[in-house]
Amino acid sequence: MLQQHVLEDIQKLQSICEQEEKIELKLNFDMLRSRKQNEVNDFFHYEDNQLVGFIGLYGFGNTVEICGMVAPSYRRKKIFSKLFSQALHNCKKSEYTEILLNAPGHSVSGKEFLKQIPCSFTFSEYQMKWIKKELEDDNPFVTLRSSESDTDLEIEIQVDMECFGMSSAEATAYYEQTKMEAQQHHFIVAYNSQAVGKLRVSYDKSEAWIHGFGILPSYQKLGIGKAALKQVILQQHQLGYDVFLEVEAKNKRALQLYETCGFNSYHVQDYYVYSL
Repeated sequence: MLQQHVLEDIQKLQSICEQEEKIELKLNFDMLRSRKQNEVNDFFHYEDNQLVGFIGLYGFGNTVEICGMVAPSYRRKKIFSKLFSQALHNCKKSEYTEILLNAPGHSVSGKEFLKQIPCSFTFSEYQMKWIKKELEDDNPFVTLRSSESDTDLEIEIQVDMECFGMSSAEATAYYEQTKMEAQQHHFIVAYNSQAVGKLRVSYDKSEAWIHGFGILPSYQKLGIGKAALKQVILQQHQLGYDVFLEVEAKNKRALQLYETCGFNSYHVQDYYVYSL
């Protein structure tokens, strides 16, 4: 587990880097707060007791995402290259079969680094924020309830396999990982009291982020997803949170659903596959 002062150092460096390039870095603080004691997933460079470089690894089944940053005044000193080499060595020791490199779509420094390494663009992801809009909870057959670890393991794993293409082992590992992360609320989507989908909400200060939202394919096109999305938006808004989510740019159907419910894109994250 990362100590509180280290998390604060990361947030301070993040703020400096984001202000410099007018970007938003995806550092997954829900995962940073829940690091296991015996795992090495984070790499740091300090100078004069100040954090000036950081890279984090974020594992999702057999895939690992890499995202990092270096303070503007310390760039062109090979700091990021050194951290990246350490992170890459760690990835290759693990059982990951795919390494994804994440860079904000408008990050000039990120794109310059990516030109120097063997990687290729694979997809973009929109970060979306809900803009207050009148929504009606108008489907009484769709309900949200808290996930129960003892009874909902099977449905959560099934959704990840059928909706997100995970293997049974990947879905199980992902389930165990997300259940350990702090500041999260896991929900089951029910239709006529039958569990048919899931989602989770992570919290960061005044922000509520919707993740892992999926409805079993056999229950899609019945309006269940839209009704569940409306419910979670209204619930989080009433609790005082700004509501956010992320969606892959090529997922036109999901994008249209989110826009219909009041979400607007405000940042783009680009992903590149590293050539192993």
